[in-house]
Amino acid sequence: MDFHAYSEKVIEWLLTSGLKIVFILFLAILALKAKKVLSAKLISMIVKQKEDQEFQKRTQTLGSIVRYAVTAVIVGVASMTILQQFGIEIGPILAAAGIAGLAIGFGAQSLVKDVISGFFILLEDQIRVGDVVQIAGKGGLVEKISLKTTILRDLAGNVHYVPNGHIDVVTNMTKDYSRYVFDIGVAYRENVDEVIEVIKKVDEELRNDPDYKDDILEPIEILGLDQFADSAIVIKARTTTAPIKQWRVGREFNRRLKKRFDEQNIEIPFPHVTLYMGQDKEGQAPPLRVEKKGQ
Repeated sequence: MDFHAYSEKVIEWLLTSGLKIVFILFLAILALKAKKVLSAKLISMIVKQKEDQEFQKRTQTLGSIVRYAVTAVIVGVASMTILQQFGIEIGPILAAAGIAGLAIGFGAQSLVKDVISGFFILLEDQIRVGDVVQIAGKGGLVEKISLKTTILRDLAGNVHYVPNGHIDVVTNMTKDYSRYVFDIGVAYRENVDEVIEVIKKVDEELRNDPDYKDDILEPIEILGLDQFADSAIVIKARTTTAPIKQWRVGREFNRRLKKRFDEQNIEIPFPHVTLYMGQDKEGQAPPLRVEKKGQ
């Protein structure tokens, strides 16, 4: 092949496939820029809806994942199309990529499961940093959330690293608001209505305390006489607090209620047992002898 014929073929290729490649690259660059601008505007609009820092962080994380996925798709499609213009068959490449992806998928099933679970945990706002949760048999304060792992610290200071793929049920005790449930046991001789009034007064005093009023969102809710227990009648109540404040409020309420019960001689009974000695056929019971040993 002489130089003239070769140059003609090159020019022909440049005018056909070459122009197509330039056009494909132009479209890919345009798509990447459009993706960047549109995603930035969309995230900015979503973030402006709330001033919550954790919400903004979660939105940025999800946005970066979506941008990465879209970028991978654009680059992949553009690369395959350009290879076609060079006369390279992309069928075997796609088949090889599919086999490699399948092998990697089998080898990294746990990692893929963790990442997918983490994505939906963030997307559905199930957990935030600072929440107190129970997940995968562990409970504690959420210190960090990533696509792969959620990190908790329990009351004793132990740190738990929980893979997101192991989370099937999330119990969030501090989402939006919290509650503390009281089971208040008093002696059977006590007047239930009087005890309920004492509970309400203690709650009112606590809500008026400058140290606690911002933590309590509503007056205490008296659910009523809940149980006739072995040694006490149990009155159930609950208070609604700001997130993660329920234990602080509940402990202080219990302290004040115990003090008020002592002042008004309302008995919080110890567990007690009634002994039945039995009867014979004549209806007689054997005597119960109690001996006091000398010290």
